[in-house]
This record gives sequence, structure tokens and C-alpha cells, in this order.
Amino acid sequence: MKRQSYSNHKRSIPLYHFVMFGLIVCTIVGSVINYITSVNKDDFFYIAWLLVSMSIILLLSFFFFRGFALRAEDRAIRAEENFRHYVLTGKQLDSRLHIKQITALRYAPDDEFVFLAKEAVVRQLSGEEIKKSIKRWKGDYHRV
Repeated sequence: MKRQSYSNHKRSIPLYHFVMFGLIVCTIVGSVINYITSVNKDDFFYIAWLLVSMSIILLLSFFFFRGFALRAEDRAIRAEENFRHYVLTGKQLDSRLHIKQITALRYAPDDEFVFLAKEAVVRQLSGEEIKKSIKRWKGDYHRV
């Protein structure tokens, strides 16, 4: 696997992010067109309405399922980074750190981690600012 850095750490899965999303959008457009053209035809109105409903459900599922998985991963990352901070310092992470900051800190090697965690609280660094501050990037190859 290619070595991660700030410039290439974001992942996209083409079949999910582009193909599946594109097909869902096409399905919504097609079902709305079908609904509009069948408004005056009593036979197909119910089926057209079901297609529109199912298309909307599919789109919502696309976003919600991804969001649910990322929130579960964020919880795991929070626990892992809190444990790492405890091992390195004997104290838990500062409770003022929010999840975007903590997920950014996971890319910092141990020798930069504690300093960056303090800086993130003191200077209210964003996740992107934390990532840009890391000198030696520690890849996270398991994030979905």
C-alpha cells in the first residue's frame, strides 16, 4: 500500500462514491420523470409513487449508513487515541478536544502526539491545521 501523507490520506472508493451515488441519482431522476408522466394514468400512479419513495429511501440510506459507520469509527479512534495519550503521559486526553481534532491527531507519531494535543487545545487548531503541523506522518491504513 502506498505510504500515506497529508496530500494522499483521504480515501474514496470509486464504486461507492461515484458509481453507486450516480446510479442512485439516475434512479431518482428516472422515478420522478416516471411519476410526472403517470399523474393522469390511474393504473401506474401508485407504482410511480412507490418508485419515487424507494429512490428517496435509497438516497437517504446511502448517506446515513456511511455516516453511522464513520461515527462508530470515530468512537473507536477517540478510545484508541485517549489510551495512547494515557500510555504516553499517564493522563487522559483533554476533554476540550473535539472529535475532528482527535481524528487528526491519530496521524501524529508518538513523539509529536502529546505536543500537538496540547497545542490543539491551547490554540484551538482545526483538524486540518493539526494534520498540516505533523512533521512525520503516521499512516492510518484501516480507516474505511
